[in-house]
Amino acid sequence: MGVILLHKKLYPITDTIKTHDSEREVFFIMYDIIKHYDSVSDEIIHAFQDVHESASVNECLKKNGALTHDFRPVWPGTHAVGRAFTVQARPGDNLILQKALTMLSPLDFVIVTCDGFQEAGGMWGGIMSNAAQVQGASGLVIDGCVRDTMMMQRIGFPVWSRGISVKRSTKHTPGTINHPIVIGNVYVEPGDLVVADNDAVVIVPKADAEEVLQKVLERERSEEETLKHVRQDGSYLFARYGFDKMYAELGLTEEP
Repeated sequence: MGVILLHKKLYPITDTIKTHDSEREVFFIMYDIIKHYDSVSDEIIHAFQDVHESASVNECLKKNGALTHDFRPVWPGTHAVGRAFTVQARPGDNLILQKALTMLSPLDFVIVTCDGFQEAGGMWGGIMSNAAQVQGASGLVIDGCVRDTMMMQRIGFPVWSRGISVKRSTKHTPGTINHPIVIGNVYVEPGDLVVADNDAVVIVPKADAEEVLQKVLERERSEEETLKHVRQDGSYLFARYGFDKMYAELGLTEEP
């Protein structure tokens, strides 16, 4: 008989491991706060910092990794790359985020889900942004609201949210740190690569990051070459990518 530890309560589970000659019980303890997990390497993170378009990254994934369109940077021109540091908070309560601020490492990208609650910008503000920045955090993404956005811009701390609100938060309820979460319809594990810019927030599974990087670099080289032709001939794309043939198949009539 094993146990799962969840918010100071014990829940029994049954689990066994079978070998060729025996069967033995295994005990599992699931901590609310996880400190050790596999992660994308610093080298890969730094390499992705030279990638300028989140769209290029998403196009090179096996499936969509872009969060829903309503995650917006709180100040324009923002760009950040890091490893996912995931937090599950309760709506309107940021106690678990205060704990998270004691655990950050350089290049951590704080990814917070609070069930999409948008009426408490006090979940994350300017002072917390300063606290994360001085520890080397890459930025913050939250499916709720934030406040003190002018301070965030002034200190240059990148933040993406679904809104802005000055309403207060509480500090009473539990949460989890560095567990898998779903945010913006995308599954995120701690240690995954996060690429965010003025257009989108994109999650790259850590196991795929190196392969995706090579595809992105190749794509950006190709697009740079395409851009040169487009600047010389604005109609270049229509024939270059076979759009003319696709168009012809539609059988549309044109005025002479």
